[in-house]
This record gives sequence, C-alpha cells and structure tokens, in this order.
Amino acid sequence: MSPSDLPPPHPSRSPSSLSPEARRLLELPLPPEMHALLAAAPSVTVASSHEQLIELAVRDAPAGGSQEVAYEVPGQGRVVEAEVCRTRNGICANYLEPYMRRRDPDCLVIGDELPSDKTTYVERFGTAFAPVREATFDWLKTQPLAVFAFHAGLPSPATQALAIVPDNAGFFALGLALLQGIVAVDELPDDFQPKAVIYVAPPFRHSHFEGQQVVVHNRRESLHELFSYNLYPGPSAKKGVYGMLLYIGVRERWVTMHCATVQVVTPYENKVVITHEGASGGGKSEMLEYAHRQPDGTLLIGRNLETGETRKFTLPKGCDLRPVTDDMALCHPSLEKGNGKLTLMDAEEAWFVRCNHIDRYGTDPHIEALTVHPPEPLLFLNIHGRPGATTLLWEHIEDAPGEPCPNPRVIIPRKIIPNVVHGAVDVDVRSMGVRTPPCSAAQPSYGIIGLFHLLPPALAWLWRLIAPRGHANPSIVATEGMTSEGVGSYWPFATGRMVDHANLLLNQIIQTPEVRYVLIPNQHIGVWEVGFMPQWIAREYFARRGGARFAANRLHPSRCPLLGYTPGSIMMEGSTIGNWFFEVEHQPEVGPAAYDKGAAILTEFFHRELKAFLGPDLLPAGARIIECCLQGGSLDDYQGLLDLPCLDPDED
Repeated sequence: MSPSDLPPPHPSRSPSSLSPEARRLLELPLPPEMHALLAAAPSVTVASSHEQLIELAVRDAPAGGSQEVAYEVPGQGRVVEAEVCRTRNGICANYLEPYMRRRDPDCLVIGDELPSDKTTYVERFGTAFAPVREATFDWLKTQPLAVFAFHAGLPSPATQALAIVPDNAGFFALGLALLQGIVAVDELPDDFQPKAVIYVAPPFRHSHFEGQQVVVHNRRESLHELFSYNLYPGPSAKKGVYGMLLYIGVRERWVTMHCATVQVVTPYENKVVITHEGASGGGKSEMLEYAHRQPDGTLLIGRNLETGETRKFTLPKGCDLRPVTDDMALCHPSLEKGNGKLTLMDAEEAWFVRCNHIDRYGTDPHIEALTVHPPEPLLFLNIHGRPGATTLLWEHIEDAPGEPCPNPRVIIPRKIIPNVVHGAVDVDVRSMGVRTPPCSAAQPSYGIIGLFHLLPPALAWLWRLIAPRGHANPSIVATEGMTSEGVGSYWPFATGRMVDHANLLLNQIIQTPEVRYVLIPNQHIGVWEVGFMPQWIAREYFARRGGARFAANRLHPSRCPLLGYTPGSIMMEGSTIGNWFFEVEHQPEVGPAAYDKGAAILTEFFHRELKAFLGPDLLPAGARIIECCLQGGSLDDYQGLLDLPCLDPDED
C-alpha cells in the first residue's frame, strides 16, 4: 500500500498528533482493513512494554478507586463489564457477571468457509459473518484504541501478530501481553506483516450475541483474524492464540500439546520429565505444585465420604520441581533429537494459574509467597482486590452469597517462577488427568480409576481422543454428565478437522517409542475424596523409579480394559499404599457390581465419542485401534496394534 492509498486520518487529529510509535505502525505493510481502522480511530496508543499496559489498565480510575470498563450498547445503555484497580502486587480485574468469570466451552465459531468440524457462524446464527465483521471494524473506528505486537507462540515471521483493543480495556491487553509477550514497535522489522490479529469488541456480546461469549476465527489466505466479543481472556487472549498455533501446526504437521510439564529431581539427583495432559480442570497446573502437606507433615491420601476415615502417607522428603510448561507446549520438529523421546518447549511467556484450591493462608506457601511479593506486577482475575492493598489468592470473589467463584486466576510471568526450565526438554512420561466423581454401591459412576494406571500406547491415544472433562469442572461454564473436551483435550480451541489432529497425535506417539503413558484421576477414587493427591504421589513414585517403566510381572490388567494395567499397590520410602486406592472394586463401599456399572458408563462414553473419528481420512492404524475398542478389545489386543513398548521384561 502506497502513501497515496492510505485512508484519511480521523478528522479530529492530524498526522503530526500521532505518536512516533503510531506513525511507525502505520508505515508498516498492514492489511487494508487494519490500516483503515487505525487511521480512523480517535486515538491510537501503541504499547511497547508491560508497564505501559499496566498504566493503561487503570488510567481512568479515580484517586484511590477502581476503574469501570463500560460500553454503550444500543437499546441497553451503559453496560459495565468489569471493575479494575491497582493493588500493591499488580492489577486486579473482576467481572460483574458470574457467567463471565470462566470460559464458555461453546464460544468458538468459524467465520470462514475453510474445512472445519466446528460450528460455523452461519450454522449458529443463521447469517454470514461478513456484515458483523464490517460492523466490528466500524465500531472500532469510533474507539480510542490500544495496539501492540506479539508473536503467537514460537517467534518467527509466520507468527507475527497484532492486538487491537479498546484502550479502556487495558487489563485485557495486559493479560494477552503477559501470556504471549510484547514486541516493542521500534524492534519490528521493516517487513513486519502480521499473520494473525486479535480484534476486541466487547459490546457486541450484548448487541449481537444475547450476552454470550463468542470468539470468531476467520481464517483468510494470509491472515488469521480472531474477533473476541468478550473480555474474559481465557477464550481469546489465551485459547484463541492457542487456536492460531494449532492451525499453523496442522498445515506444517506438528502439535501444540495441552499440558503441563515438570522436570522432577529426586533427593538422589535423578531427573525425570513428566508431562500431564487433560481437559480443563484435569490437574495440569497442579502437576507443577508441591504436594500439600498436613500440619504434621504427612500427605493426606484421602477421606472416605461414607465413614469419614482418613488415610495418610509419610514422605520425609519430596522431590524438587523444575517447571517447564503450564498449559501449552510446542512440539516442533526442529526440537526433535532422534532419541525416541518427545521433545517440547513452552509456548507461553506467562502462566494462567487457577487458584480455587487455595482457600486459606498456608495452603500453597510457594505460590502464595510468589504472588504476595512478586518482583513485578501480576494480573489477578476473580479475586478480591482493593486499591492500594495486597491482593491475596485465597480471597476469591463470590458468584452468589456463600458461593466462591470456582475459577479465580492469576497470570504469572514465566521468568519470575522459581527454578523454571528454559528451552526444550525430553519427556519420559506422558500422563492423562481425569476429574472423577465419587463411586459407591448406592451411586455407581465412572469414578473407578485407581491412583494410577499404565496404558499401552494405542490405548493412550484413545484417551487423548476422548479427553473427558469429567466431574465438577471449575474452569468452564457447567456441563451435565460426562462430556468430552475432544481430541488432544485442545479441540475446543482448534479450528479445523478432528481427524487431522487425531492423525497428528497418533503419529506423535508412533514416533516417540521411549515415552511411557499413565492415567491419573483427581478428586475421587471410588468413595474416597482425594483432590489432586494421586498425581502428586504418582509424580514422586515415577521419579524415584526413573520413569513409568514396569516389568510385566509387576503389573496386572485392570478389571476394566480401558484402564490398562495396575500395580495393585506400591511402596515408597517404606510406606505402602494398598489396593483400595488402585483397584476400586475392592473398596467395601463399592464392590465389583458397582465397579462394573462404572466401567459400562466409561465404555459407552468411549464408544459414543470414538465413532466420530472413523472415516476415510483416518490413518489405517488409528482405524484399527478404534475398531478394537468398539469390539471390546483386551489389553493384549491393544498392545498388539502398535509395535511399541509398554512393559519391560519380567523381573526375578
């Protein structure tokens, strides 16, 4: 675009009134629509640092008070979306509507006509997206704007991106900049040309979408447009960018995993890398936490919901944890070393940490200390914050009197997390987390998963296809019963076809034969309430063993074939955890009959979800695995489908 082709600037400003940063931005080869709205807007604040966005987030707050983030909505008048204040340890933002305090799992729609299994804009709303897209641009042209550049994941020319946000929503821009980083305008190359852009237009949630969270992905030939019609950063600033990465990965044949990764260092200085996958609420962030101890230093394995009995475990010294990823992991081919292991690195600059389990002082001293006295300001969401005071993680706002919001969050820059690992790591163990309900003879359920199970690679792939959201998910708007988060557990954020991601995940497993796979529940094991203790105990156990490598004669098949193998019991540091926590059918309050009913629920769920993947584009090996499941295959059947190791040779 030549200077003579540029649209005229906003009539209330002259080119000389633009900041040097804004002039620099307008000189770059931006798409015409983007250039037009930046030229027409009343003002454009170009941010080059987090500090600028922190100031913008509370620019309009009265002295000693909070800033209302509000917009005029036709027919409704002034609508306040959030209240924001500056506290001693960062920025605190709270939404007035409980609905806006967590991600709506159905918020993503596709605005284009490229291949996709996702709901399109036309299917959901009955009209084309193009008129709403134009209306969005028209509205943005009337707003003072904030703009900044970033990379969507891995820094490269293919991931250059811009965010265009109403400047009174500085807290949202701050959240995105913390999560994805920010590139100063004077550091942009002359040929900077965004391949992705996020447009934010909050009042459209009310004027066009009946108050619902809506995020529209519009994939164009050379630009991935994302339109965020809400101010909760989960569906757009975080998962929206994730969707952009997944789209790039499908085209280039690689995966961005939905996982937390930790390097575990034993008291004897052995190192094991575990990556924990699963749907929202499946324990990803918790895999990076130290086990919560009782006042006497023991670990509370669980509490029996019927008898009130508790079981504790003595672990004199736990392993040291070196966090690697919290939620998104790049598995780019350039990282692979040819050693049979999965190599990955973090795709984020900060972590979106849920802290609903921290309900009082001293629950998690490590993260509490880090957030009370951070080396730089943080962003808190859904937590009580008072101007000039210290925001405390355990002071959650309430959705209703006496009902704490289940999704309080804090965004923590990666660079300030203690002992964080920089660069890529090789993964030894891939675990899958599942939120499980209580299971008893009186109320059978799928809460039959033991403390951990070893899965053959073929079965591990199936669990990644169905990725159950499970019981009482705190991160999303409530859903009924057992539902699937979809392929890779990242399907809610993807834009293309399920089968393409299924094939990528299967190839990833086939190409990394040295990795072992385990399944770990959280919340309940049968009638025992366990929280996230199973994965903390399993993490300590696998690290001491050098990974999830077991001799064939040390394990036996679970009663339900979908649960792979179980050790029956384990001993660690002289303490034993018995079979009640590994073979739920032996719990007196459950029994074999209730267990089998739970297994039937699980099996029916697998059958229902897996049928959607069968088709001509599925890899032949994948089709054989799914058919094996639909026909009630055994563990030996699953093990024979992929020529990959699972169990080691027998031990004497």
